[in-house]
Amino acid sequence: MNDLLPVILSGGSGTRLWPLSRESYPKQFLPLTGELTMLQATWHRVAPIAGRAPLVVANEEHRFVAAEQLQQVGAKPQAIVLEPVGRNTAPAIAIAALEATRDGDDAILLVLPSDHVINDESAFQHAVKQALPAAAAGKLVTFGIVPAGPETGYGYIKAAAGGEVRAVERFVEKPDLATAEGYVASGEYFWNSGMFLFKASRYLAELQKFNPTILEASRHAWEQAKRDSDFVRLDKAAFAAVPSDSIDYAVMEKTADAALVPLDAGWSDVGSWTALREVSPQDAQGNAHHGDVIAIDCRNTYAYGERLIALVGLDDVIVVETADAVLVGKGERMQEVKEVVARIKRDKRSEATWHRKVYRPWGAYDSIDNGDRFQVKRISVKPGATLSLQMHHHRAEHWIVVSGTAEVTRGEEVILLTENQSTYIPLGVTHRLKNPGKLPLELIEVQSGSYLGEDDIVRFEDTYGRA
Repeated sequence: MNDLLPVILSGGSGTRLWPLSRESYPKQFLPLTGELTMLQATWHRVAPIAGRAPLVVANEEHRFVAAEQLQQVGAKPQAIVLEPVGRNTAPAIAIAALEATRDGDDAILLVLPSDHVINDESAFQHAVKQALPAAAAGKLVTFGIVPAGPETGYGYIKAAAGGEVRAVERFVEKPDLATAEGYVASGEYFWNSGMFLFKASRYLAELQKFNPTILEASRHAWEQAKRDSDFVRLDKAAFAAVPSDSIDYAVMEKTADAALVPLDAGWSDVGSWTALREVSPQDAQGNAHHGDVIAIDCRNTYAYGERLIALVGLDDVIVVETADAVLVGKGERMQEVKEVVARIKRDKRSEATWHRKVYRPWGAYDSIDNGDRFQVKRISVKPGATLSLQMHHHRAEHWIVVSGTAEVTRGEEVILLTENQSTYIPLGVTHRLKNPGKLPLELIEVQSGSYLGEDDIVRFEDTYGRA
């Protein structure tokens, strides 16, 4: 196992689980099926068989969330590669393979999306062990999910008859119901899981053979990357020029060395609220609830929220409550959530991208009230963290410390504030907030002015590279 290098793909920004999953905080960072987030659970299930620290590919906008969540479960990635734009899985894995071979090594890469559920971790680990000899011998292995039924929402892979490792005969697109029923009845087809195992050099060689443009553009973006102690930051212009394609189209459907290992481990890509309901613990009536839920005479419902949710006489209904949005719909129509998100975007509303509570590398803020010329936020700052040195053209701010200690830079002066003390930041005055203590800093910020948007921030200095 010493050569097994997990590559965790965390670049997605999907919104099929809106309103809980949003572009700024997508589903891989959410604890949907337990205490761990999906990203943390991905590392947790592979850690016992990994020979090396993981290599993570993440969206640049999510860099601090990804790093913090992995740190919370004791994972110290050997690198977190930041994608400035999305270019699908073929380039992302190419960058990971280039990074893995940077020092002359040729590790076996276990490529894992970070937003999947696998309930039987031991079965997953066993399948990886079965696949290792084939990958070491040069095969490009994918893990085919043993179908639980004629699912029309997944692509399928036809595999030759065999034992633990089978030759891939063909990849097929998402079928209609009749075709899916035939696939399942034949026993020759498996769901396409999007998980892979191969030597880094083999993937690069096959990508060079079938899509050299993708490889060369990816290599250029990787060579132009800026590095620091935490991140590998791909050059934005160079990576934007990389053709977007999936590993399936770019390599796996073309290579003669594709192999498949069957996997029956309670897998789901959690592509909808109904899919999440299916992999969640259910009562005798098929109800799956998360939070404070009262259900009377209900069947096959799913409820998720922070406040009390009461359901009466419902069947196949999904209810999801967040601080700023509520989703209610029939389970059989939950794929249409994407149309809701499209309308929100079309109306230029923020709820498609942001939660009311927004996470930042220094902590978080929660917009608890707003009006025509004011906004009230609850701000939490981690111990030792510092916000950027900044100013605003259109708003003034009042800060009231609720708990902890605040070091406030206001113009030329620096002051310390403790519980129940406050300060005023006039419009146009340069200011900064720091938590110098060992406990979290909690304060209330009251903004007032003609414009209160987040883009009214001029940064002069910033610990997190945003100035």
